[in-house]
Amino acid sequence: MPSAPLAAIFDLDGTLIDSYDAHHRAWKAVCLAHAIELTPAQFAWSFGRTNPSIIDRIWPDAGLPAPNETSRKEIADAKEADFCRELERTFPTMPGAPELLIDLAAADWQLAIGTSAPRGNLETAMRHLPNADRFHATVCGDEVVHGKPDPEVFLLAAARLGVEPARCVVIEDAGPGIDAARAAGMMSVGLVSTGRTPEELAHAHLVIQELTELTAQRLATLIENR
Repeated sequence: MPSAPLAAIFDLDGTLIDSYDAHHRAWKAVCLAHAIELTPAQFAWSFGRTNPSIIDRIWPDAGLPAPNETSRKEIADAKEADFCRELERTFPTMPGAPELLIDLAAADWQLAIGTSAPRGNLETAMRHLPNADRFHATVCGDEVVHGKPDPEVFLLAAARLGVEPARCVVIEDAGPGIDAARAAGMMSVGLVSTGRTPEELAHAHLVIQELTELTAQRLATLIENR
C-alpha cells in the first residue's frame, strides 16, 4: 500500500522572497502619510499578521482611533500598491527556494503557500518566483477570518492539498507562523531571515539559516520522526 502523501506549506514573505526591506519602506511611508512614526518594535510585531490587525494596533498605539472599514482598506491598499511596485522593480527570491521546490516536486510532495499577505501580493509573487508552477494550492490573508498565530491559513492549505495536518511541514520565518503551524498539528521549520533571530523561532521543530539546508529527505525525516 502506498504511503500517505507528504506536504510542505510555505510562508511567502521572508520565506520564499526576501521582502523585509520592501515591506518596511511601504509601511513607513503609509504611516508617515497619517503622521505616524512606525517604530522598529511595531514593524517587528507585524510580521506574519494581516493588514487589518496591523492597522488596528498601530493607529491606537499612536493615539489615533482605529480606522473604520473603508479607511482601513484605503490604508492597506496604499501600502500594498507601494510594496508591489517594489517587488515588480526587483524581486528578491530567497536563496535555495527554487531548488527546494524542484527537489520536493521530484519527490512527489504536495506543495502550498499559506500567507497572511493579500491576494495581490501573492499573485505578484507567483508571477516572478522561479518554479512557482510546482505549487498545488495557495491560501492568502483575504481568504481567512483569523490570521496567524491562528492555524486557519495552514489548515485551509492542507485541506486544499488533501493532506492530513500530521503529514504536513510548515516553513516559516515568523514566530506567529510557527505558533500557527504547531496549533495546526503540523511540523515546523523556522527560517532565520532578515530581521529575525534564532531565539524568536526556537519553538520551531527545526531552525535553519537558509533554505539550502533543506531537502525533501530531511523534511520527510522530520515528519516521520515526529
